[in-house]
Amino acid sequence: MTTATLPIRRRSPFMRKAFPYLMVAPAVVYLLSITLWPGIYAVYRSLYTGKFKLDWVGLQNYKELITDNAFWTALWNTLFLGSITLAIECVIAMGLAALVYRSSWARTWRIVYTLPMLFMPSAVSYLWKLLFNDGRVIADLINRIGFDVGNIDWMFTVFNARFVLVVTDVWQWTPFLFIIFVAGLQGQDKEIEEAARLDGASWSSIFFNISLPMMRPVIAIALVLRGIDLLNNMAAVNIITQGSPGGATETLSYFIYRTSFRSFEHGIGSAASVLVLVATIILAQSLVRRFFKSGTES
Repeated sequence: MTTATLPIRRRSPFMRKAFPYLMVAPAVVYLLSITLWPGIYAVYRSLYTGKFKLDWVGLQNYKELITDNAFWTALWNTLFLGSITLAIECVIAMGLAALVYRSSWARTWRIVYTLPMLFMPSAVSYLWKLLFNDGRVIADLINRIGFDVGNIDWMFTVFNARFVLVVTDVWQWTPFLFIIFVAGLQGQDKEIEEAARLDGASWSSIFFNISLPMMRPVIAIALVLRGIDLLNNMAAVNIITQGSPGGATETLSYFIYRTSFRSFEHGIGSAASVLVLVATIILAQSLVRRFFKSGTES
């Protein structure tokens, strides 16, 4: 008794080449729809004015934006607060990473360092607002230590309001840089460190002269990712300060939100979004190229 064998159908050469692209096409279409389309619509909307009936104005929204003092104040606040926050986070994260990346005991507790970034930014903002201003917890702790500061209104002065925003962001997002730095340090060649240690080099000398220079590309990527995230940081500003006092804590993201959804000037808000997007792409590309080039040459 013989059994008939079914013929094996083979794909055509075209289908064999196109099959991988067809498999990833749904994901690509989805990503483009949530990233590329909003950018295109922002460019389109920045050329029109009006709330309900759109009127073509060309580059008039960009001209008004460039002459708006509130925009430049928001830009300065973003760069100033972002640079301070990024520097503090980088120093703390690198210090912690240098202490634990070779320690087996600390490695088991690494999840503890990452807990703050698991919370929602809005929840973290409400928490620190409660600790600093609404609940007066921080002021009470300072008074108990022995410094008589009374009931501080942390939103009354520019320095205090900015300090609260910096503390909020540093507490939540330092673990993000910590994870990247630990991975970068653990991925380095251990034989180089062992050779330097056998030559009598100290731990600090090995770290600053060998490990840290090799981390330049990793640091560049981490700084770019956090820098982009800081540009979009609106939750803390919206919940804690709302740009007060006197616009001293208003960032670009909050300026765009206030202009678009409170003043309903969608054209100017879209123009600000386009300018921020273009500036972010240029700065990110230049920073990454510079660090990768220097890291390769060293």
